[in-house]
Amino acid sequence: MRSREEWRKARVIAVETPAEDVRAVTFAVEGPLPPFDPGSHTNIRVVIAGSPAIRTYTVVPSAPGTLKIAVKRHPNSRGGSAWVWTLEPGDETEVTVPENRFELSWRAPHYLLVAGGIGITPIYGMAKALAARGQPLRLVYAARARSQMAFADELEDLLGDRMECFVDEEGCTLDLTAEFARLPQDGEAYVCGPLGMLHAARAAWQKSGRSMSRLRFEVFGDSGRFAERPFRVEVAGLGRTVEVRADQSMLDALTEAGVPMIYDCRRGECGLCAVDVVAAENEIDHRDVFFSEAERRENDRMCACVSRTLGGHLVIDTGYRREDAA
Repeated sequence: MRSREEWRKARVIAVETPAEDVRAVTFAVEGPLPPFDPGSHTNIRVVIAGSPAIRTYTVVPSAPGTLKIAVKRHPNSRGGSAWVWTLEPGDETEVTVPENRFELSWRAPHYLLVAGGIGITPIYGMAKALAARGQPLRLVYAARARSQMAFADELEDLLGDRMECFVDEEGCTLDLTAEFARLPQDGEAYVCGPLGMLHAARAAWQKSGRSMSRLRFEVFGDSGRFAERPFRVEVAGLGRTVEVRADQSMLDALTEAGVPMIYDCRRGECGLCAVDVVAAENEIDHRDVFFSEAERRENDRMCACVSRTLGGHLVIDTGYRREDAA
């Protein structure tokens, strides 16, 4: 099960490099595009190891009739970012009309935007939209090096002292507890970055005693603690064993093999694809933001769309049985 998707033909019309190891690609999209808010994403048909696949990327502000993505080339990528880096003007593919699961509420009197590395992509559009409406905001942007900070110069020109950069190489570290403390109680925080940042943000927010409904976050794809390895997953109750390549998710491998699954977000946020873990030969690399830290430590369940195991054999239970899948 998945949300409704509307696919369109798309052609690359521009390729840029806004930061070290970041490629921005602009597509001209066939047919009129409906309006979409900052934080929206699009699915793109890609080719990985000669086989078709689908990857999801945030869309950043661009001209009407176009979609623009900015993608970091990850050494542990499942293949999507490497494919994006091969694109040149004139190349064609298909994309979906953008949809949004990380949208601004527009209800708060104060906004704190937090970006880590390539997590700037949804935050970039949010900052521009809030500034255009004159909304009170603060943007904090953390990265290992200034050369890796896409859109930083443009945002600093736009926001002035409403933006602060924290660069590891310059000895500056982002203090989430301090940032949350300076945000008025009726404010909202929007966070996008690596998995460690999101877990730290959620823990600091909870410790502050603030309502969790005022913290929004989004995880991006290659956020595991370990490099991807192939593994074998056995589905209890169905008598099926499926090989999962290093460049594909367990969810993709299962659905491609005809195993019935329930899913939606494909980003470890909604929890619909969570499966029970019966046995695991090796450590599980939890990459979701759905389960709590305590739940992840128990290793009883995992999100099939993003989490995986460090090779070897994994046994899961999806809840389906042979008669259900017949």
